[in-house]
Amino acid sequence: MIYSEKVLENFANPLNVGEIENADGIGEVGNEKCGDIMKMYLKIQNNIIEDVKFKTFGCGAAIATSSIATEMIKGKSIDQALKLTNKAVVEALDGLPAAKVHCSVLAEQAVKSAIADYYKRQGVDPVPIVGEIEDHCDGQCN
Repeated sequence: MIYSEKVLENFANPLNVGEIENADGIGEVGNEKCGDIMKMYLKIQNNIIEDVKFKTFGCGAAIATSSIATEMIKGKSIDQALKLTNKAVVEALDGLPAAKVHCSVLAEQAVKSAIADYYKRQGVDPVPIVGEIEDHCDGQCN
């Protein structure tokens, strides 16, 4: 498999790795069966994502997509973050091999899952805003 320089850089030196204590929203997608698990933590102030961190258990592409997705939403409003697509993540990494595109879907879903958790903590039903968070693994991982 051939990876772009951006994928290799975000895998070797991922940005925003870790946890946020007292996070305003935490999202987790993927599963052990699939092999890739992404957990995203958000700190939100006045509708702006002030900080974002992630922990990913998975392949290099999963780590790279998590890293770039956090960079793409940091400092953005919740509405802007909800517009993040897996296609935008792939483009930001200068492409992914077809067998690894599911990792970009997981990154998009992790962001949405963390935002959904934020809304739940505010007592707001996230589904009308965020949509359903789907498991896109389909056994494609690993």
